[in-house]
Amino acid sequence: MTTPVTNSTPTPTTANSAAIPQQQLAGNFQTFLTLLTTQLKNQDPMSPMDSNQFTQQLVMYSQVEQQINTNSKLDSLISLGQGQSTSYAMGYLGKSVVLTNGQAALTNGAAHWTYSLNEAAGTTTLTVTDSSGKAVYTAAGETAAGAHDFAWDGKDNNGNQLADGAYTLGVASAAKDGSTVTASVASKGTVTGIDMSGSTPQLVIGTMEMPLSNAALVTN
Repeated sequence: MTTPVTNSTPTPTTANSAAIPQQQLAGNFQTFLTLLTTQLKNQDPMSPMDSNQFTQQLVMYSQVEQQINTNSKLDSLISLGQGQSTSYAMGYLGKSVVLTNGQAALTNGAAHWTYSLNEAAGTTTLTVTDSSGKAVYTAAGETAAGAHDFAWDGKDNNGNQLADGAYTLGVASAAKDGSTVTASVASKGTVTGIDMSGSTPQLVIGTMEMPLSNAALVTN
């Protein structure tokens, strides 16, 4: 029977978590090879040991080693991707971006949107919601087909000035026969900073932050 292999390798004090299992595996593998060689040299010629068991253990160690190497390479790729994402985000600084998710930054009591109707409507209702989804302002909108600008002064329907931050414009339009009229909303803002404190860079527009994927168009 094969002698059990024990880990005689001291625990490394490195900060790289991927290197720890690799070093432990290397120590175990070298110990296993030493034991295997010793047993083969001293085996009884009349009762040779089962080579299949040794082969299976060699394959097992090889598979574990390959998996650890794969994980290490994946970590390197992830790190490289994050670095490239950060460099790419820095290129947005000072640029104007168009957002199509309905969000806009209320800055110094002013926010601007553009909304478009694909056909003439009988009624249009504009609703501004805050970051928690609460409706803070409603008003009647334009009903003609095409693009329309909407400038909001940051005041709710009671005339209270709201704090700067991210707000979302929703547009609900209906034709005279009651059918829904398709509307799209866009806003424009200047990127004033890049927040890299999280796992992915965030564009800073006024007091609002959003991921790069929310920028539909970038202009100078």
